[in-house]
Amino acid sequence: MSQDNLVWHSHTVTHAERVALKGHQPVIVWFTGLSGSGKSTIANAVERRLLERGCHSYLLDGDNVRHGLNRDLGFNDSDRVENIRRIGEVARLFVDAGNIVLTAFISPFLADRQQVREMVPQGQFIEVFIDTPLEECERRDPKGLYQKARAGEIPHFTGIDSAYEAPLQPEVHVKAGEWSVEACVDHIVAYLEQQGVIAHAL
Repeated sequence: MSQDNLVWHSHTVTHAERVALKGHQPVIVWFTGLSGSGKSTIANAVERRLLERGCHSYLLDGDNVRHGLNRDLGFNDSDRVENIRRIGEVARLFVDAGNIVLTAFISPFLADRQQVREMVPQGQFIEVFIDTPLEECERRDPKGLYQKARAGEIPHFTGIDSAYEAPLQPEVHVKAGEWSVEACVDHIVAYLEQQGVIAHAL
């Protein structure tokens, strides 16, 4: 079917009504960083904190999404771009539903993250740079991927033979190589409070 034959269907339930029901502002909290930087661990801990605060959230994790929605994609540059485009579209739907959506993806390219930022209104994309040095990520190597990449068993591995373009002006910069997980979570949640995404804790 041609795109020319598609018509956007308007809902009778509005975005504003969904947001009012949730009781907080909908945003994409986009965690980016190298493999092994702590993205998934910190994003999980943030979501737990949000749940305890009564927030409606959902975490999209890189490996989990590649088991289903993006199972047809590889890890070359073009597939990485499509991977992030699809995730951006899914995240945008979560925001339209009034939710806080957290995404934990390496998402190595600046242009791809900017593309997702432009999918939602200003202020609804919060980039969180999980800043852990490559040496520390490689030391941790929780999945044994760096060892395989160094041995040539995994091509196009970010940080080894594929580039990672660090955020230039992230909303939140987390020194995950130096801080505890709890300190990282406190920093991120404090930013969400400051921006009025969630209410301050009593």
